[in-house]
Amino acid sequence: MTRPRLVVIAGPTAAGKSALALELALRHGGEIVNADSRQVYRGMEIGTAAPARAERALVPHHLFGIAAPEDGYSLALFQRDARAVLDATWTRGAFPWLVGGTGQYVWALLEAWAVPEVPPDEALRAELAEFADEHGPDALLAELRAIDPVSADGIDPRNVRRVIRAIEVTRHTGRPFSDARVRGDPGFDFRVLGVDLPNETLHARIDARVVAMFERGFVDEVRALLADGVPPGSAAMDSIGYSQVIRHLDGEITLAEAVAETQRATRQLARRQRQWFRHTDARITWVGDVDEAWAAVSAFVSGEAP
Repeated sequence: MTRPRLVVIAGPTAAGKSALALELALRHGGEIVNADSRQVYRGMEIGTAAPARAERALVPHHLFGIAAPEDGYSLALFQRDARAVLDATWTRGAFPWLVGGTGQYVWALLEAWAVPEVPPDEALRAELAEFADEHGPDALLAELRAIDPVSADGIDPRNVRRVIRAIEVTRHTGRPFSDARVRGDPGFDFRVLGVDLPNETLHARIDARVVAMFERGFVDEVRALLADGVPPGSAAMDSIGYSQVIRHLDGEITLAEAVAETQRATRQLARRQRQWFRHTDARITWVGDVDEAWAAVSAFVSGEAP
């Protein structure tokens, strides 16, 4: 029996993933499924560089703006929601293009990680965040290393929220968070297309995109979210750009400083994303434009090749 098929378009932020996915879907049919951990939130289109509504009207788009930012979203929820969307897409006879730069989301889906659905423990999170503030992120990472050294070795200590989540899951399940990364069979076949640019070009695009975000009304977007009751300390509002704008609105930094800090943090994000999508990974075919991308997957999409 022929298994369902999926093409993934991955790589660092601002490399052109969304544009490539849209062009492939327009030329060759199919539907786009989001794999960006911040574009799942409602009301955060500008700061997450989500596809514009006009673009999303051209072909079906899924998992964009589905979650309330005050509620948060998790890897386990993404696995559940993405699989439901994919199954529905295949049932309709449509072809799905998964696009996004959140490596954890992409590989968890493709490798069928056994991620536990552990609800947020706000009291524990507050306790661990206070510990990190008092003793530093390295001390918090040491707490994780004591109970799950594998996860500790794979997490940047500066990513305090991810360290906290690993501790939270490990404590609640009694099993190391790293156990969730045991690979399985997802039940479908896939190909991964990688999109990247030279550092100088990518950094210039990141810087220009951040400036354009602020010109489009990014500060007003953050004001609206806060006015709607989204807590400034929520995971969604700790996203790159949003935390900088909140500090600007609080009078801690100037608008120019918020722009510069957002640019710098986004460049750092691109570097971390490249750790998830390495050019040496044999599973990824790196492409430069839509014709090259289609040449790489056309036989797979049509079912002519395994």
